[in-house]
Amino acid sequence: MATEKKRTRSPRSRPARQWPSMADVAAMADVSSQTVSRVANNRENVDAATREKVLSAMQTLGYRPNTAARALVTGRFGALGVVSFDVGAHGNARTLAAIADAAREADFSVNFMGVRAQTEAAVRQAFQHLMLQSVDGIVLVESQMLDTPSLHLPPTMPVVVADGDTGHRYPNVDFDQAHGAHGVVAHLLGLGHRTVWHVAGPRDSFAARRRAESWRSTLAGTGAPVPDVLYGDWTAESGYRAGRELAGLPEVTAVFAANDQMALGLMRALHEAGRDVPGDVSVAGFDDIAEAAFFQPPLTTVRQDFDEVGRHCVTLLLDQIDGRTDGPRRMAVEPALIVRASTAPPPS
Repeated sequence: MATEKKRTRSPRSRPARQWPSMADVAAMADVSSQTVSRVANNRENVDAATREKVLSAMQTLGYRPNTAARALVTGRFGALGVVSFDVGAHGNARTLAAIADAAREADFSVNFMGVRAQTEAAVRQAFQHLMLQSVDGIVLVESQMLDTPSLHLPPTMPVVVADGDTGHRYPNVDFDQAHGAHGVVAHLLGLGHRTVWHVAGPRDSFAARRRAESWRSTLAGTGAPVPDVLYGDWTAESGYRAGRELAGLPEVTAVFAANDQMALGLMRALHEAGRDVPGDVSVAGFDDIAEAAFFQPPLTTVRQDFDEVGRHCVTLLLDQIDGRTDGPRRMAVEPALIVRASTAPPPS
């Protein structure tokens, strides 16, 4: 007796998942589809109790608004994109979080696209991916230098650059890195140190370059000797390696590390070499990470207000999205020097 082969359905033949519709939400909430539409598009002409019923029904059903239809009504998709390089880096992670917070306050979601290659082509590809996801504008966190001196991005997309320099083609938000570094060096010279050594960040970082340039110009402007710069990679390990080198130089009495993690490694190397901080060597960092106040000793550093950067990025994007062109195109956020116990006058 012949056996009948069991027919299997190809994955391609499976029916597509049926997402709940606006009518489904309306039925569960016992309101009209027009009311659901008003809530989905965040219209104000819905009373609080009705809005809560509709939102509860949306959550229960897993309803997802049609972004294309929403854009036809509101003129917006309700999403912003962010393109960034190393999101694990402290500054990039804090900037992304700040942008997401500011976007949420403006009733926007955020789509993130990471980029590994430091090329204009890779950034343009990331932009194309985000544009296919129907975003209203994009923030480029250009903390690393690309292979071209000036970016040329899709002209139809509102763009804001944070923590970078694209040849001044786009609205820009950045910390006043030069001001922050100048404040650290001036503080150390003011304590009586003859000069200040510097552990810089990577050569391909905009922030590292600006901090190093300000360190150098501040020393030169006061007639202080300008020592050779040491380079790290933002990690505590690279600060430790630099610290081991500096610990063997008795003339070193003050060091400015380009970020707090490198300052931490530097302080450990000095401790292991028997050089006291700040009794023998003053150490200062940059960023004011949450742990900086709990280093031993607590770290003198530069505080950056990432929340303000996020607000400015979203504000400049919304200006473009809404067609406002008379606002500022460049915003500099001034950092603040935070003096703690890791800096003191040089040993007598």
